[in-house]
Amino acid sequence: MTSHSTKEGGIHIIGAGLAGLAAAVRLAQAGYRPALYESANYAGGRCRSLFETTLERLIDNGNHLLLSGNKATMDYLHAIGAHGELSVAPRAVYPFVDIRDGRRWSVRPNRGRVPWWIFSQSSRVPESRPWDYFAALSLALAQPGKTVADCFDTNRKIFERFWEPLAIAVLNAGAHEGAACLLWPVIRLIFGKGEAACRLCFTRQGLSKTFVDPALTWLSGQGAEIHFQTRIRNFKTRSNTNENTVAELGFSTGSIPVRDGDYVILAVPPKSASTLLPELSVPTESRTIVNVHFRLPQPPPSDARDTGETSLTGIIGGHAQWLFLRGDVASVTVSAADSLAKEPAETIADRIWPEVACILDMGEGSPLPPYRVIKEKRATFAQTPDQLAFRAKTRTSYDNLFLAGDWTDTGLPATIEGAIQSGFTAAMAIMENDRKGA
Repeated sequence: MTSHSTKEGGIHIIGAGLAGLAAAVRLAQAGYRPALYESANYAGGRCRSLFETTLERLIDNGNHLLLSGNKATMDYLHAIGAHGELSVAPRAVYPFVDIRDGRRWSVRPNRGRVPWWIFSQSSRVPESRPWDYFAALSLALAQPGKTVADCFDTNRKIFERFWEPLAIAVLNAGAHEGAACLLWPVIRLIFGKGEAACRLCFTRQGLSKTFVDPALTWLSGQGAEIHFQTRIRNFKTRSNTNENTVAELGFSTGSIPVRDGDYVILAVPPKSASTLLPELSVPTESRTIVNVHFRLPQPPPSDARDTGETSLTGIIGGHAQWLFLRGDVASVTVSAADSLAKEPAETIADRIWPEVACILDMGEGSPLPPYRVIKEKRATFAQTPDQLAFRAKTRTSYDNLFLAGDWTDTGLPATIEGAIQSGFTAAMAIMENDRKGA
């Protein structure tokens, strides 16, 4: 195995999740030919699709909220020629249902940068007032130790109906423990960039066919090497008065020398990174996400739900927070689900299905359809104030080693956008080093 480059030196990227793929794409755009090494027999990490035999449908490993203003994500998709695989809603509309009383409403940001929609009762959360939304500005000034709940009046209806579900969706943590400063980048899109930046986006054919397969095809066309089932075992380092570098990569399939002018990007989960580099500071806690996929008897005859397009509904007062509907598959996401994940799949499906049936107006007592429960026990690092201090920087103590991953210090939550941005940042750091050395 070798890493070649049209530039001087080689690039070794360990991990072919979204962060590793994004780093490879950005480097390939700049004329490098990186090599990726992935321990699994597939790329994408947690961002992937699978065919579920029980449902006889292609489903995603997890559901993700994507917004049209996610710049790194859009840049990545344009680079690999997959932007057409993303379906962008014609307008920014966020429907909600309170399953306790059946009340429905939609949040509708307006066009333009000034959020006039907060002054319209038909566009904002019921029983909220315009000035309730200005409380979001406190997130911009929140210190690292503040939680989302610290920034809002938790007794207001808008907290239960908007701020809390949004915080859980973005941070995979309850509002009383989620770090306030990480919610601000999303709020800035919704309130500060205008309606065009916060339209919901969905993959047309699933995560793999949007984010992963096109990237692998494009990278191969650029001369990049991709090695699957190649697990990193250890690093050998070189230290002297002039340098502190990684000198050799020990893989399950053999060792590779890291020569002068070569670079390494480590794009693996935090626990794996700290095993390889014990001196590295990484988040030590994680949070679980549970996704439940139900195959319905037929697509609900409402809106565009039977056209194959995906729709989204926020859930208030239930176990789940979001319902994604594509054709005859209803998928729900339960974030901050550490306790729920301890339950058997049958119990989880029994608890969640009545909520789905309520939202889809299928009637009380609707029989449980075929389902698949997917538990991601380390879906994200715990995005709490105390764990933020352990997010690692892109640059390490080794001159030729860089980090990528949604758990690194991107300033963004641990989302698809954060993972891609981390890969871009690592790639840019390598290019900056090359420019300085030229």
